[in-house]
Amino acid sequence: MHTRRRGKSGSTRPIHTTPPKWSNAKPKEIEKEIVKLSKDGYAPSEIGLKLRDEGISGVPVPSVKLATGKRITKILSENQESPFLPEDLTNLMQKSFRLHEHLAENPKDNQNKRSLHNTEAKIRRLVNYYRGNKLDDDFTYNYESARKLLG
Repeated sequence: MHTRRRGKSGSTRPIHTTPPKWSNAKPKEIEKEIVKLSKDGYAPSEIGLKLRDEGISGVPVPSVKLATGKRITKILSENQESPFLPEDLTNLMQKSFRLHEHLAENPKDNQNKRSLHNTEAKIRRLVNYYRGNKLDDDFTYNYESARKLLG
């Protein structure tokens, strides 16, 4: 979007409609583990990776959606554990914080100034996308209010 390069298509997961037979974790156990990991401070993407790699009591869960029929964020919202801000927006805000800190120490770093402008443009587009649905109608992004939100 902000470069002159053309995008490359990424890899896609194979199409499956049922969970594999070697993964016999029960949906209720998976949901309990998701809620527990969320309370421990893990983001939804980290929860998926943890379930894929470590699993539940040694049984890996390759796809939460196939095993339970619901996505991780849906399970979290049903159990009132959903994060205040969407994860992609939070990650971009944290990136902009790091860039602000870097530019405070290195004010002549023009490449990172441009990177900060691009990151904040992405944040504003995402805020417009989520406004009214996952964010309040009057939510606007600026550095100071976002720093207070994320601590």
